[in-house]
Amino acid sequence: MDEPHATAAPAAGAKLKYPLPMGVAEIERLLPHRYPFLLLDRIVEFEPRKRIVAIKNVTANEPFFQGHFPGFPIMPGVLVLEALAQAGALMILHEDAAPGERLIYFTGVDGCRFRAPVVPGDQLRLEVDVLRFRSTAGRMQGRALVEGRLAAEATLSCAVVPRGGAAPARGGELP
Repeated sequence: MDEPHATAAPAAGAKLKYPLPMGVAEIERLLPHRYPFLLLDRIVEFEPRKRIVAIKNVTANEPFFQGHFPGFPIMPGVLVLEALAQAGALMILHEDAAPGERLIYFTGVDGCRFRAPVVPGDQLRLEVDVLRFRSTAGRMQGRALVEGRLAAEATLSCAVVPRGGAAPARGGELP
């Protein structure tokens, strides 16, 4: 079940801030999420602006399993999507010249399909490939796999916003 060490090197000219595999300490330097909402345990492959592969070890003591579902725990699909979004956000925030000054808002999901339940003891392999990226928005294709089997897939959209900036109005569009 353990993932081998990193196999992808940075693209020519690109340099990673942290060596692979990245652990939770390095992930927390790049993402604002913290336990219990940080859903990445390790980064095992990374090609800046192209592709990232992260690992989430799903354990029986995850807080959401208490109510989803007692006696038959299944990781909520929206949290599988959130884990994919966090991996994509890390790929974008990795390149920030001033870490901590921007946030990534998850703005949309297209073509989402849940193919298999994710249960305690599973190891999610989160593969995210960039489809489009600009300085203010991005679109990525994400796949969540368990033991090589597709558990979920979706196209994710995001907006890059200044940290501490105004939140979008309810029902409004992101900048």
